[in-house]
Amino acid sequence: MEINTPVTVAIAIIALWIGFHINRRVALLHTYNIPPAVTGGLLISALVAVIEATTSRDIRFDLQLRDLLLITFFATIGLSAHLRQMLEGGKALAIMLGLAIVLLIFQNLTGTLLALVAGESPLLGLIGGSVSLAGGHGTAITWGQLFEEHFGLTNASSMGMTFATAGLIMGGLIGGPVGAWLIRRNNLHSDAAHAEIQHIESGNKVTYIIELNSVLTAVLLIALCFALGATMYGWLSGVGVRLPAFLTAMFLGIALTNGLELFKVTIDHRPIQLAGDLSLQLFLGMSLISLPLLSLQGALGMISVVMVMQAAVITLLTIFVVFPLLGRDYDAACISAGFIGMGLGATPIGIANMNALTNRFGPSPKAYLVIPLLGAFFIDIANATLVQLILSLEMFQS
Repeated sequence: MEINTPVTVAIAIIALWIGFHINRRVALLHTYNIPPAVTGGLLISALVAVIEATTSRDIRFDLQLRDLLLITFFATIGLSAHLRQMLEGGKALAIMLGLAIVLLIFQNLTGTLLALVAGESPLLGLIGGSVSLAGGHGTAITWGQLFEEHFGLTNASSMGMTFATAGLIMGGLIGGPVGAWLIRRNNLHSDAAHAEIQHIESGNKVTYIIELNSVLTAVLLIALCFALGATMYGWLSGVGVRLPAFLTAMFLGIALTNGLELFKVTIDHRPIQLAGDLSLQLFLGMSLISLPLLSLQGALGMISVVMVMQAAVITLLTIFVVFPLLGRDYDAACISAGFIGMGLGATPIGIANMNALTNRFGPSPKAYLVIPLLGAFFIDIANATLVQLILSLEMFQS
């Protein structure tokens, strides 16, 4: 049963509304900054799983628009990135590159030890490690097929998809609370100015006031990021350099906004911020409602044990290593929340965690530069290299 794009968008918006209302009414969710998309999206995906189980229908959402929304969001991140912020984020990015490798090693070590204790193949430990968690669904499918074909590991692809799905859920549930706890425990505050959109408040309703010319300028700049980014993506692919499409759009946004600033051209960033918020929320809503929760039921016990251990590992690493090395400031707390979401699930989950924090405590431009670059470009390369090295060890050859 195929759900077309308009209906998918409508259901995603309903999931977001549900998430916002539940988070406002449930103090625990609000206090620990669980992203609304996670709250509402999990409820919708659970309902879809019940329908699939009771009717024997396979429900699939049309997610073509989702990829465009992700590109739009990262284009707005690039358009909001100033050279000074990028220079400040350089040190943090360098630190996070090294810590990402440490995370990958610990994830694979944890997964392998648990697999050996359970009497399973150590290859299953890699599936329950960085292959599915830091790697996500795409990496899980790729390596899973290789493990099935060359190592004879039965159902490696399906297990990888299952772990990746569980990682998305766990990353969304843990990252926000850990980040909020670090902020409160250390009494941290944002030093960045928020691009406040002029508005009128009447009761519970808020009316935003945005000039049409500013909106058109924002749409033009985002469209240029799309067009020029696609051109750059095609050229890089032609010379053998593989980058995610949204990363080239972000690079173009950075170049455009700093180039215009160099020529003293003033840009109203508030409509750009609004477009970024809208595209991110819709992207997350579409992603969460389409989670294949039925895939978790086959090995729920084993998955639960592995995910609890992996969650403990990344939480301890974040609190006692990542946060201190980044300087124990507000940006460090936001990056920590993003690191957990990215490390257990995917870069968009990390962004959702940071978004939940910044909406409540204030902006963190540095976090929105570090986590996307780390998650979209470096960690996949490091993960693939590390898994190849691990597979060359003798214990994985038998």
